[in-house]
Amino acid sequence: MIIIPAIDLKDGKVVQLKQGNPNNKILELNNPIEVAKRFIDEGAEYLHIVDLNGAFGEGDNLKIIENIVKSVDVPVEVGGGIRSINKAKKLIDLGVDRIIIGTRGITDREFLKSLSYEIGKDKIVLAVESKNNKIVIKGWREEINKTPIEVIKEVKDLVGYILFTNVDVEGLMKGVNIDIVKEIVEKSPLPIIYSGGVSSLNDIKNLNSIGVYGVIIGSALYKGLINLKDALEVIRV
Repeated sequence: MIIIPAIDLKDGKVVQLKQGNPNNKILELNNPIEVAKRFIDEGAEYLHIVDLNGAFGEGDNLKIIENIVKSVDVPVEVGGGIRSINKAKKLIDLGVDRIIIGTRGITDREFLKSLSYEIGKDKIVLAVESKNNKIVIKGWREEINKTPIEVIKEVKDLVGYILFTNVDVEGLMKGVNIDIVKEIVEKSPLPIIYSGGVSSLNDIKNLNSIGVYGVIIGSALYKGLINLKDALEVIRV
């Protein structure tokens, strides 16, 4: 399993939002490149960047993303507002390793097919976000009457990875519902990157034990609930 620190960008700064609410900011840091370098110094082998401005349709942080990619020597995946093939290709051209597609990848299968043809499925991570075992899209504001597994099986030939977020626990620092994740991992034909509620080394041990490919950690790192070096040590045991 790989541990992937999260860097959420808004207005050129690193932020953390509670339950994805842009009006509920619980952290703000001024230098994204320094944050990225600190994670690398602590042993991170991969970084997860979300462009919140892009996600909210309020501009983008492409220049900062480019600078981060140039400043670190590990692969970077990027999500947030990637709704066109041109933008996806632009990010790949900037040196981004994988792009994360959200709502449009769920609702527009032709787009996903075209994107897979243009950049290759191994460069694509599909964000599958679930609330009460139903898919939610558009910043968790709309529900689709499909389960995560149904969607994953539909896209298995078009993407390389699934980023599964359990919205029920996201950002609440109350831990992971391991049974839900275990079922997803067991039934998914694609590698699962997990996000949501990771707040202790025990969460990381449990996720590692059920065969999760990667785990994204955000708030717990910024709040000091998890030390990245300790987390990396846990998965090496």
